[in-house]
Amino acid sequence: MAYTEIDDPEAYFRIKLYSGNGSDDRAIVFDTTDTTMQPDFLWIKNRDSAFSHALFDAVRGSSKMLTTQGGDAEQTNASSGGLTSFDANGFTTNAGSGSNPYRNTNESGDGYVAWCWKESATAGFDIVSYTGNGSARTISHSLSAKPHWIIVKNRSDDDNYWQVQHKSLGATKNMLLNDTNAVATVSTFWNDTEGTTSVFSVGTHDDTNENTDSIIAYLWSEKQGFSKFGSYLANNSADGNFIYLGFRPAFFMVKSASGGSASARNWRIYDNKRANTNGTSTVGIDEQIFPNTTSAEVVNDNELDFCSNGVKIRCNDGGVNTSGETYIWMAFAEAPFVNSKKIPCNANGAE
Repeated sequence: MAYTEIDDPEAYFRIKLYSGNGSDDRAIVFDTTDTTMQPDFLWIKNRDSAFSHALFDAVRGSSKMLTTQGGDAEQTNASSGGLTSFDANGFTTNAGSGSNPYRNTNESGDGYVAWCWKESATAGFDIVSYTGNGSARTISHSLSAKPHWIIVKNRSDDDNYWQVQHKSLGATKNMLLNDTNAVATVSTFWNDTEGTTSVFSVGTHDDTNENTDSIIAYLWSEKQGFSKFGSYLANNSADGNFIYLGFRPAFFMVKSASGGSASARNWRIYDNKRANTNGTSTVGIDEQIFPNTTSAEVVNDNELDFCSNGVKIRCNDGGVNTSGETYIWMAFAEAPFVNSKKIPCNANGAE
């Protein structure tokens, strides 16, 4: 039996907390482990201030930034601010000032979180850039597996939103990463066609395939012991669902597919690095960041637990546990529940 495909998740996914210092050419180095990782995709958020999310990838180049809380087109670094490079074991960022949008990567005195992925078929992650043509079509990818989570952004226009395809919803439905909306059924996003081991499909909609526009897609497939994507039906109880993953999670993002305008339906990101760093609780995973807003980090005590083999919901908060609503989620590992040598990890992720 193969317990995990990846013994060391930090070779492909890292989370880094750092404090901004307002300086240019600021090298952010990942915490010391036996493994180094040069990231290909960075998602950075200022935890203390209402600045934009900042997304960079090695395919578009370090000078190009996207934000998740709206439909803004891609921005190019000003002379000061943003990302300088993807480094052998981290990244280098510059300071911004005034209204410069790149303040959100190194504002002096503010705390930051960076979620960092390495592009690799082994880890089930691919970055695909393509030019829209306005006609339903397939786009090649390099996962060598069926994609289970896809997010797509039109880079060229301000009025195009982030489109999400998730394995639990299928290719006939879509959600918006930049909004609280419910799942929708619109055939023109994905052409009602699920991806294969070599391609994914897009329809005629401008968000995913506007003629002559530049578009970026991030695709993930599940890897046992490292990543998983699914859904659950909420019960509105402090003794909420247990979500089996087969690994101790480092990252967990969740959203009600029922949507609505209430803030409870925000997308929510939890991770093991921020747990209890800004709150008063000594247990549970408390800190939330909302991809669809610029809001600073929010703390709600004991929302959920990260266990050695999954996630346990510990509240009846509407963001994760409104009765009768279906929630979709994405998770990445800190440590596999059992490694390839058949050694289990403990509750703290150690082997």
